[in-house]
Amino acid sequence: MPMSPHLQEITPDNFEAAINLRVRSDQEHLVAPVVKSLAEAYVHPGIAWPRLICEGDETVGFLMAFFHIDWTGEGTDFRSGLWRLNIADGKQGRGYGRFAVESVATEIRRRGGAHLTTTWHPGPDGPAGFYLALGFRPTGETSGDQTVGTLKLD
Repeated sequence: MPMSPHLQEITPDNFEAAINLRVRSDQEHLVAPVVKSLAEAYVHPGIAWPRLICEGDETVGFLMAFFHIDWTGEGTDFRSGLWRLNIADGKQGRGYGRFAVESVATEIRRRGGAHLTTTWHPGPDGPAGFYLALGFRPTGETSGDQTVGTLKLD
């Protein structure tokens, strides 16, 4: 019987599995390592929502979301979304990325949000195709060197 993916909070019991998660070597320049994300979560308590993506007892990915942050710093544009998504080397193409986005969307809806924001590196080696296929649309903005996209949640 096939198992379903699920999210796990980061705990002392799964910390090593989290920081040892690696994306494909040709993708390392596209996303921060999990250990950096966990450090950011530590210094942004209450904003960052880090979770492992697991299939049974196996760690297959990592996501970090954010909720209701002041996007521009001007107090007028509050957003929620997917901050990081790392799918383990050898585990892509199995629905874990889609599961991660759907899980964050569910949490945003639960908190009263209607849009999911994320960023991605543009270019042929970036994940634009993945996000566009899920319904994200570029906003025309950039965040550093990344494209900003949003998904309307129904």
